[in-house]
Amino acid sequence: MPQKQKPKSWTDLKQAGNECFKTGQYGEATGLYSLAIKELEKSNKKNPEDLGILHSNRAASYLKDGNCGECVKDCNMSLELFPFNVKSLLRRAAASEALERYRQAYVDYKTALQIDCNIAAAHDGTNRMTKALTEADGPAWREKLPPIPTVPLSVKEKLARQAAGAPQPNPTPQHNGTRQTNKPPTSDKDMKKSQALKDEGNALVKKGEHKRAIEKYSQSLKLNPTEVTTFTNRALCYLSVKQYREAVRDCDEALMIDSGNIKAFYRRAQAHKELKDVKACVDDLNGLLKVEPKNSAALKLLQEVQKKKTSEPCCSFGISNPA
Repeated sequence: MPQKQKPKSWTDLKQAGNECFKTGQYGEATGLYSLAIKELEKSNKKNPEDLGILHSNRAASYLKDGNCGECVKDCNMSLELFPFNVKSLLRRAAASEALERYRQAYVDYKTALQIDCNIAAAHDGTNRMTKALTEADGPAWREKLPPIPTVPLSVKEKLARQAAGAPQPNPTPQHNGTRQTNKPPTSDKDMKKSQALKDEGNALVKKGEHKRAIEKYSQSLKLNPTEVTTFTNRALCYLSVKQYREAVRDCDEALMIDSGNIKAFYRRAQAHKELKDVKACVDDLNGLLKVEPKNSAALKLLQEVQKKKTSEPCCSFGISNPA
């Protein structure tokens, strides 16, 4: 009689969920994070922050799958267990924005900026929410906001210490010498050097020297791995040199930082089209059109892909791409 397999530990389940997330298997990742949550809740070593991170990771999977309601619920739970967790704040903000709950999104983006003023996604989100709320409520829109919590200094210091010493709780694949890490804000010196390298990359793109531009962007990202436009710029270069999987990875990174980034959605859609992954291409274009419904380039590409899909045999446009 075969032995009954011992249940995996919550850490093993979490790691398996992270691996699924990295490869875009968000439904599978959600299931594994759910099992990890159950295992951790049953264990004697239950730690509120560990549980909070699991809920935050599952929220990321829900967000990727477009299940914004469940994402918000998981972020709420995560923030109860692990107050002022930046990733949970940003994920809840992105989900709230998608649900058109602009006031809550604004509050979460502003709260995240209290913890780290260098988060590009939070700055961009704040600007989008300011525009949306001004259009909806007029000049007095701030009067209708819920209160924005003040992040205590002790919490900022604790989070900075954890970020400096702890491993990254959420999957961020390493490639081309860069890694987006949960670390203290980049120094002014590194920010300036990173920007200079990015500018050099931009100049090389204008000359059509895409391979050399990739090198400059990679060097820039080593110094500042939170600059979303550097990822989308490098993705453009990868598209130009036909390195489509690398373009997808850079767009993944960009969308982890800014979940509504138009260029990341569009360039990833272009890469998926070249990789003959029609479903992923269409999903990205639909994601883009949720943010910017009248984007003419996205509408044109969507029409082109759907027309090609219906006119060719289904086998010629396989949606499964081996890693």
